[in-house]
Amino acid sequence: MIAALRLVLSVLMLAVPLAALAGPLGGEAPALLRAPTAEEAAAMLQIDGPVQVLREDGGVPGWTVVQGGTPRGYIGSTWEIAGSVGYSGRPLDVLVAVTPEASIGGALLVGHNEPVLTLGISDSDIAAYVAGFRGYDLAAPGIDAARGLPDVISRATVSTGVIRDGILRTARTLATGRGLIPSGGGIDRLTFAPATWDALLALGALTETRVTMDQAARDLAGARVPVSPGPGDFLHLWIAVIDPPTVGRNLLGQQDFTRAIGNLGAGSAVLAVMSSGLQSHRGTDWKRTGIFDRLTVVQGETRWQPTEDRYQMQKKLALADAPQMKEISLFALPPGIDPTRPFIVEMQAARATSSGEATLTAVLPYRMPQAFVLPPPAEPDPLWKSAWAARTPQVIIVGLMLATLTLILFAQDWITRRPRLWRGLRLGFLGTTFLVLGMGLNGQLSVVQVMAFVHSLLTGFHWETFLIEPVIFILWAFTALGMLFWGRGVYCGWLCPFGALQELTNAAAQRLGLRQIAVPQALHERLWVIKYSLFMAILALSFYSMHEALILAEVEPFKTAISLRFLRAWPFVLFVLALLAAGLFIERFYCRYLCPLGAGLAIPAKLKIFDWLKRRPQCGRECRLCETKCTVGAIDAIGRINPNECVLCLRCQVIMNDDSQCPVLKRRARAGVAA
Repeated sequence: MIAALRLVLSVLMLAVPLAALAGPLGGEAPALLRAPTAEEAAAMLQIDGPVQVLREDGGVPGWTVVQGGTPRGYIGSTWEIAGSVGYSGRPLDVLVAVTPEASIGGALLVGHNEPVLTLGISDSDIAAYVAGFRGYDLAAPGIDAARGLPDVISRATVSTGVIRDGILRTARTLATGRGLIPSGGGIDRLTFAPATWDALLALGALTETRVTMDQAARDLAGARVPVSPGPGDFLHLWIAVIDPPTVGRNLLGQQDFTRAIGNLGAGSAVLAVMSSGLQSHRGTDWKRTGIFDRLTVVQGETRWQPTEDRYQMQKKLALADAPQMKEISLFALPPGIDPTRPFIVEMQAARATSSGEATLTAVLPYRMPQAFVLPPPAEPDPLWKSAWAARTPQVIIVGLMLATLTLILFAQDWITRRPRLWRGLRLGFLGTTFLVLGMGLNGQLSVVQVMAFVHSLLTGFHWETFLIEPVIFILWAFTALGMLFWGRGVYCGWLCPFGALQELTNAAAQRLGLRQIAVPQALHERLWVIKYSLFMAILALSFYSMHEALILAEVEPFKTAISLRFLRAWPFVLFVLALLAAGLFIERFYCRYLCPLGAGLAIPAKLKIFDWLKRRPQCGRECRLCETKCTVGAIDAIGRINPNECVLCLRCQVIMNDDSQCPVLKRRARAGVAA
């Protein structure tokens, strides 16, 4: 079904003039990246006073917002980072601000070509929607709308769903890239198991390195205060991240572990540095400078020296089998260091010489045991999956309607031999289409979706964008498949809510005795040019200006009558009422002469494989009753059915099988010949 949808709608591209493809937007690259202004950055992050917006070197996406030399937040583009593409097939760009506390500071929609955001949803609605993301905690696991995320806006489900997905993915990428949240799943801070010193060493929770006096004497040769060689330890160094309770509680004991984690900040990873031997890993200069310059933590391009504000002294260890320590230091690692990823601790010893300084560097790598690393949070289901899950009842209803229609079309020979049954099924199904599919489920297809599909094929096709609206997707898939079997009438004649409304109101008008206007065939055929010209104009114009194309697409009354249920400005409502009024006298007036969607569906109608509608040699010669009764005037003067205009109402088949209407059957009956 999906393959058929793509095949049939791809044919619509052939209708686009080559000149249009060479226009300003034909196959164009996305617009240049839109940088936030200082005023926008300050507003999104709620910062008072002037700020600077700086683009980092080295290809790092996003901007850093700085005030007084201090980073106050980060801003990223959903188009640059998440590759957000809207329903129009064009980039949908939202600037997303992330605070240093790893929460969303704000969002700003800066670029889009979305139909409903242009001509259906007010600016205040969009502003309120994106503002609803402010304060979302990116450090919390998973993505769950129930935790305060704004719901997508009805009538703009696809566009606002893409905005939400882009904001969340961009914000998480920014926060991870700036070290505000761990790239993995974080540390297991709950599980505890008793362990000895040797068990922690064997597990890899503790790592150690040793520098002997002999090695130090060689490396620091020439020092004014020489190091005496010998078998003892110049430095014996151990390190461990103590956040996993199996490590921290066993090393420090419950009371000291709780105090250390609390003092150094819950959520900050704590690095324990322990040493014995002649050399101190702390020294004394830190009391004057506030920096432990003997120690450096290295992870990738990040180099960090512990500072006094992130330090706590520990007097002793709780483990009975732990070695005797000379110094124990606890340091809160900064956000730029991810404790779940490998890092290195460098300890430097320096001695003055007559010509300068001799140094010795002990390097101690650390990798947290996998047992203490939580698996990365499960990626949330794609937005389209949650949309389908949330709309299961709607999917079932549409599925039942399509199954019923399929049975009607396959059993058309049996049904059309029973005029009253056909009439009841026809009006009943059209009533269901208008009330349930249209007014209830908003299942109205539009030429705007054809434009979106064509542009998506040309600029990068993503099924996910179209799957966000289950009802619309199912209808398009069924329409595409139905065109292969029956032509465009599957949708236009049975599943179009506005088409159903026209036919129902005309049926009521005829019941009330309103005289119908017979349009002369010559004029009738020439008026077809209008809808085909409209379709070509809308599609071609979309390659020049999507906004202008959307304005021209307002020739469709579907948004006013079905999507917005007539709750719109009076000129739009008046236009719809005028079309319905014309339809009281000329059945399906809009479908016949003005509908660009019907014209677009008619173009690939030649792909129809089967010819289910029967004709007799006498049709159009001895009898022209079907021609005069045809709902949309799709039968010409010699009895041929034009598949580009036929809406598959089956009225001609009823007439052909009714011996009280069809002159051929009447004559045969009089002659006693079986039909």
